[in-house]
Amino acid sequence: MSAETADLTKVDSAVSGLSSSPTEEKKGHRRASSSAAGVYNINDLEKEGKELQIAKETQKLNWKLNTSPATLDDKEALKKFLTTPPVKKIDLHFPLGLEVTARNLKGVTIKDALDAIHKQFKKKADDELELPVLAGFEWDKEESWTRLVVHQKKEGAPSGGGKKKKDKKDTYDE
Repeated sequence: MSAETADLTKVDSAVSGLSSSPTEEKKGHRRASSSAAGVYNINDLEKEGKELQIAKETQKLNWKLNTSPATLDDKEALKKFLTTPPVKKIDLHFPLGLEVTARNLKGVTIKDALDAIHKQFKKKADDELELPVLAGFEWDKEESWTRLVVHQKKEGAPSGGGKKKKDKKDTYDE
């Protein structure tokens, strides 16, 4: 019986001239990274001492952390890289200790960063957030080369929307 199975194995592995261990041949065919040219690993930038510049558009967005970035009017700003030179991933650090990571092998865009932040805050109500609006990002190479500090503010600039109506307290005073 063992002779029969041995014959079968030899027949199976000898089909169309394959070697007995096909894994050895495939080692050289590893998929290339899908990152774009000119996109850096943040750790490499730190070793080289290259400084990051943050896109200024982030300060003008007046974006509420618990709303989807898709609701923003400035769609062009979302497509811009968050940093120059572009990086594959960057940590976004909030003053209270929360840290989220924005990733994109083709370079982290402003939208990638906002998506990462939104994922953390989408279930929060407006009144749960002390500082609900993004004020911008800061890169402090003295503190940490690989992360940006997220700045928040109380309110965004007036967007022309109507204010909420006040409670009808005065109507019951008699």
